[in-house]
Amino acid sequence: MNTTPPTDCPAWRKLEAHAESWRGAQLAELFSSDPARTMRLVAQAPGLRLDYSRQRIGALTLHLLAQLAAERGFEQWRAALFAGQAINSTEGRAARHADLRAGEAAPAEVKQALQRLKDLSAKIRHEKKFKRIIHLGTGGSHLGPRLLYDALGESSPFDVRLVANIDPIELERALSGAEPASTLVIVVSKSFDTQETLHNARTAKQWLTGNSNLYAVTANAEAATKFGAGEILPLWDWVGGRFSVWSAASFAAICAIGFDAFVDFLSGGRDVDAHFCTEPPERNVPALMALLGVWNVNFLGAATHAVLPYAHQLRRLPAWLQQLEMESNGKSVDREGRALGYATCPVLFGAEGTPAQHSFMQLLHQGTQAVPADFIDVASNEVLSVHAHAQADALAFGTADAALAPHRRHPGNRPSSILQVESMTAGNLGRLLAAYEHKVFTQGVLWNLNSFDQWGVELGKELAGKILKGDR
Repeated sequence: MNTTPPTDCPAWRKLEAHAESWRGAQLAELFSSDPARTMRLVAQAPGLRLDYSRQRIGALTLHLLAQLAAERGFEQWRAALFAGQAINSTEGRAARHADLRAGEAAPAEVKQALQRLKDLSAKIRHEKKFKRIIHLGTGGSHLGPRLLYDALGESSPFDVRLVANIDPIELERALSGAEPASTLVIVVSKSFDTQETLHNARTAKQWLTGNSNLYAVTANAEAATKFGAGEILPLWDWVGGRFSVWSAASFAAICAIGFDAFVDFLSGGRDVDAHFCTEPPERNVPALMALLGVWNVNFLGAATHAVLPYAHQLRRLPAWLQQLEMESNGKSVDREGRALGYATCPVLFGAEGTPAQHSFMQLLHQGTQAVPADFIDVASNEVLSVHAHAQADALAFGTADAALAPHRRHPGNRPSSILQVESMTAGNLGRLLAAYEHKVFTQGVLWNLNSFDQWGVELGKELAGKILKGDR
């Protein structure tokens, strides 16, 4: 598999030369000269439709980007990912999160864990002992489950609170008004030594009347048993935290939405896995998203990327994506430890539309920098869908009326894509998240990065531990 710098690839050098011809290109002119553009620059995956016609690309751009993917060994890396090879080279691990949603093809240990999740969540929902469920986790052990719950938990029979911050006020608010006997606390930590989570867990344990109401989701069953967890659900070393939403880490959300909905969520992710594994880059939605990002970052000079979900249920998506993308590919050395001479992951930000239209989107429309954007469009909500398309058009085409005062002019020519789902179902949520996971993996291949370690997270935790012990 190719681990040479991408800048050594012939396609990279061709793209650099090709980009010169696009610096003065105008999206408005491209659309007026090619009425079929909106029909051609579209790709479909199960449950997803990617319209990238508002990106500043042409047929040759797409051809060269696909050539770059081939030269980077995209197909070989993809095969290695799904074969369970140890592509997380710095930690000597596979990245097998897709096994969590593999259905009948899943490993026996995953099937056994799913059966436990089904039985235990059904018992909790049937007995109605618990009124409140408190999930304690941080990072990937928090952001994924929170997104899943917020997106699908509107009919939850439980009052679910998710706590990530070591600031005591967050846990105090989660416990406020609850009774220990009717509260379930779930501690989610793969290592079971995460400082923030364990600090909150000790506080919650003191508040509870007994350990039977304390569950743990972890790869360190010994530590969880010693801590006093009444039930222990498994995680595995081959599941990175930011990919753990498909696992028992989401047990609080599973109790809230029901196991059947969680199965639909897994099935949606599996649909996109199959699409990603079989389609060539030109028709592969996650791979196209990755290629478009590389084009904008490395050849058109974009340093930021906005994600704008036009659905209240997806309001937590930008936060989940921030970890997924910036923790995975926010790297400055490649797989061989070489310092990079090219940009990698852009700064990702976003918020739910339409509220974002009344805050930072002023900069997207009239600021001095072009910010590529993803509009997440849920077609079943017509009003929100219209707003998403209107904003994408405004970014692309701006205003051409020279009679307008300068402060009312919009330059346009700002690239964006529209990623559409028909409706906000559990299956479509799974499809959406899996698409972004594979986008991140593909960009790691293109940039020659290990997307599955996060050493930049560790230093601050180590220093905090030393300071707390008085070593500094």
